[in-house]
Amino acid sequence: MKMNQRVMTLDEFTIQELRNYPGATGQLSGLLRDIGLAAKRVNVEVNKAGIADILGEAGRTNVQGESVKKLDEFANDQLISSLQTSIYCCGVASEENEEFISFDDEFSRNSKYVVLMDPLDGSGNIDVNVSIGTIFSVYRRLTPNGSSCELEDFLQPGSQQIAAGYIIYGSSTMLVYATRRSVQGFTLDPSIGEFCLSHPNMKVPDESDIFSINVGYYHLYEKKVQKAIDHFMAKDATEKVYRHRFIGCMVSEIHRTLVQGGIFMYPAFGKYAQGRLRLCYECNPMSFLMEKAGGLAFSDGNQRLLDIKPTELHQRIPIFIGSKKLIEEVLPIIR
Repeated sequence: MKMNQRVMTLDEFTIQELRNYPGATGQLSGLLRDIGLAAKRVNVEVNKAGIADILGEAGRTNVQGESVKKLDEFANDQLISSLQTSIYCCGVASEENEEFISFDDEFSRNSKYVVLMDPLDGSGNIDVNVSIGTIFSVYRRLTPNGSSCELEDFLQPGSQQIAAGYIIYGSSTMLVYATRRSVQGFTLDPSIGEFCLSHPNMKVPDESDIFSINVGYYHLYEKKVQKAIDHFMAKDATEKVYRHRFIGCMVSEIHRTLVQGGIFMYPAFGKYAQGRLRLCYECNPMSFLMEKAGGLAFSDGNQRLLDIKPTELHQRIPIFIGSKKLIEEVLPIIR
């Protein structure tokens, strides 16, 4: 890279996009910048978590009955606060809250977007310093402008998303988001405190030798899922060997898959007979992003994930997501 080459920041990029599409209102661009601001605040606390009183349990459970970490609460509060003070969002639904939150002021009621989010995905990794992330999803509201948002605004099929993405807090902090046109990746430059365009027009490789699933639950999976695992564990006729990876954080799994290719599988099992990952907060946004990058996402062997209409905010679902050719390999097995 030339030393004098200018790097475009997230703000500059979204403004440039407005110039390219004169009919755009700028609300979505503003919303993405607000999410980026909240992510920078969360990133500061993630980076100093080991020396601040922010690790460990918060002393309560969330709506799913899972123990809430202090950093979960902080991330949730920061994102809600940033979106509430924004003029581009009329309401938010969070994995950490039982009900959606409607922002009841004049600017919010006249905003045309709602946001769904998992404020801190992979929070079980917080105390052991493994990558964690934030997932977000943006929909155009169904209720009329000027009114408060309603539940129906949040229970839309994933195919109706306007934008979706994630922030990964790892060796570097990245914000990756998809619109209906493309997938763009921005890396946080701590020297200037800005997300800078580092991965333009991201595409997932069609082929890969990586598969990801928690094989510890092998004996609890359905036979067809066991056969899919066996398929990847065995050498094929060309002596190709697949590599197994599993991190335990969906953001990290999807980010690796987006960059290196592969398949990530989180099927139903045991007490999670309907699946474990949340349709609205995790599966829909990641599926939207993966498809816009050229990949595929299914809930089972027959149903495209983005076609599913949610019936409740905290609905869980199985997911098979990743590179096109690997998904096509697995579909006949899990049908």
